[in-house]
Amino acid sequence: MKAAFLELADRLCAELGADEALLLELAAERSDFVRFNHARVRQAGSVEQRFLSVRLVRARRQATAGITLAGNGGDLAHARATLARLRDAVALLPEDPWLLVNEQPESTDAAHRGRLAPGEDVVRQVVGAARGRDLVGIYAGGTIYRGLASSYGQRNWHEVDCFNLDWSLYLRGDKAVKTGYAGFDWDAAALEAKVEGAAAELALLALPPRTIAPGEYRAYLAPRALEELMGLLCWGGFSARARATRQCPLMRMEHGETLSPKVTLIENTADGVGPRFQHDGFVKPPQVTLVAEGRLGEPLVSPRSAREYDLPTNAAGAHESPEALDMSPGDLAPGEALRALDTGLAIGNLWYLNYSDRAAGRITGMTRFATFWVESGRIVAPVEPMRFDDSVYRMLGRNLVDLTERRELLLDAGTYGERSTGSMRLPGALLGALRLTL
Repeated sequence: MKAAFLELADRLCAELGADEALLLELAAERSDFVRFNHARVRQAGSVEQRFLSVRLVRARRQATAGITLAGNGGDLAHARATLARLRDAVALLPEDPWLLVNEQPESTDAAHRGRLAPGEDVVRQVVGAARGRDLVGIYAGGTIYRGLASSYGQRNWHEVDCFNLDWSLYLRGDKAVKTGYAGFDWDAAALEAKVEGAAAELALLALPPRTIAPGEYRAYLAPRALEELMGLLCWGGFSARARATRQCPLMRMEHGETLSPKVTLIENTADGVGPRFQHDGFVKPPQVTLVAEGRLGEPLVSPRSAREYDLPTNAAGAHESPEALDMSPGDLAPGEALRALDTGLAIGNLWYLNYSDRAAGRITGMTRFATFWVESGRIVAPVEPMRFDDSVYRMLGRNLVDLTERRELLLDAGTYGERSTGSMRLPGALLGALRLTL
């Protein structure tokens, strides 16, 4: 696949006019997909696909088109025809004042080889681990490819083997335990442990539920609950454009407000799933520190924001959102989170999160799936879904007691059009207080 992409790029770039620049971006994959319901296979298949973005730049004007490659001799003719249409289109377009592409080639070549199980083995092991329980979810695994080539001589290639099993154990009604298993090296024993841990929580969901009144409670957020919180913060929280336009939900951190010193957040591209390069040809640094021990760090600066606001770019994507977010671990030893919680809520998942006051960093949302009432470090009852409304400066600031030593790799389960390359590596978080409103 790499050789075919580079050959296609060389042929097209050789046909450009003196005033033209071309950027080609490949997004491809070879993936197995399996859907489960009642711990049985409901749908299974394999996908190989190759999508090519063709982008023509001339006289500060640009036009882009996407085509599907078949991997055969017809791809070059298809790409040539697309380039001809772009020449017609770009002549009619106005100049783009914020256009910035990398004209100084920086080529890269990276391959992250993993140990993936054949699809048949995945099915056998998942069904076996479920042991007749109602397991529902989707498995996606295989190799993801990304490539970029420009007429400036830049050639970038990235491929990674990874998998993501996103699943729940269902009890009845709205009672379920949602979890997942993702990574680069498939391990049947790790899957077994995940399923058994979820099954233990499922049994607790069968207990009579506890009703608690609105108020403030100590709470433990499991990594998947914290993922929802961080996902909302990624919506403008680390963006240079959001800061410049005063839409950043962390604006108060620009004026002295801080999070807990325990909070360090890094865009860790080097250990993520996605490539180090982005579609304008710029190469990302291995890491960007977004929050350092509770204090606001560097923003993510896309090339367009760099041009508009006169900033140096760090090769962020157009949305200026983290794609490989890492949160530093804390001191809570494995298995000690409930003991440290003592009495309060153990929250497995959050959902429907949004800003109730964006400028103040205030967030609202609902608890979901397995949320339990804990007394003396022991789960005693499930708790019905409740709404919280609290500030990030409280949750990850003065009310953050500790984070777990162990972090979980959470891959974005999105497969709409193609498998997502987004990821987070997060600990669990123990809060001294979480404000529940109803």
